[in-house]
Amino acid sequence: MIARKREFWGGIGLLIGFLVALGIIFSPIFGGKNGLDYADSLYNSISKDSAYYIPKMKKESEQFIGNSISVNLSLDDETQAQQTAPLFNKAGATATAAGVQVTVAGDLGKILENCLDDADSMFANKGQILSDKYGYGGKRALFNWWKALKAMEKGLNKQEKFAEAALISNLNKRAVEAAYNYYGIAPERMIERLGLVIFSLAFYVFYTLWYGFSIMFIFEGWGLKIGH
Repeated sequence: MIARKREFWGGIGLLIGFLVALGIIFSPIFGGKNGLDYADSLYNSISKDSAYYIPKMKKESEQFIGNSISVNLSLDDETQAQQTAPLFNKAGATATAAGVQVTVAGDLGKILENCLDDADSMFANKGQILSDKYGYGGKRALFNWWKALKAMEKGLNKQEKFAEAALISNLNKRAVEAAYNYYGIAPERMIERLGLVIFSLAFYVFYTLWYGFSIMFIFEGWGLKIGH
């Protein structure tokens, strides 16, 4: 038996409204996207604008120009090794692939400069530059950089070149990974979409409370109570 009908049916009405709004959110009416995909794209665009560390990494890597290294890289397979060697050769280094191994010798600063140039192109969504440069897809080239830098970091740590390894690790995370993950996303400044951001956050809070109160009114109207 329903103890308080007004409260119970009010809760039912709120729940129906919540479900209607949920259906609208999951409909592709936001520029061909549903509400969640639209919000995801919005926040990805805003976060991309604040994740551009490549100029800073270029300045940090300049101190290693003239610093010669020699390291062996172990990669996933022969194809990746063959694709990876040109990444270093374009930087003026000597890189030879044999099986899954790539032997690299050259100027660390110049190698990192070439890597950052590639990451910069991908961050700007210009993957064709890398495709023309290496003869295969830009995202694949950037992934190969990521794997190669991981292997370089490991090799340089074994040689006790810790400063070089630390820079490579930081560059891989802040430049190569960021460029790979944000490829294809157009950056937007927070200030330019501030109204929409505030609305989306406020709506999220309101929508959560909307569901919570509808359930509470239904249960209280039904006569259920929490006690101890």
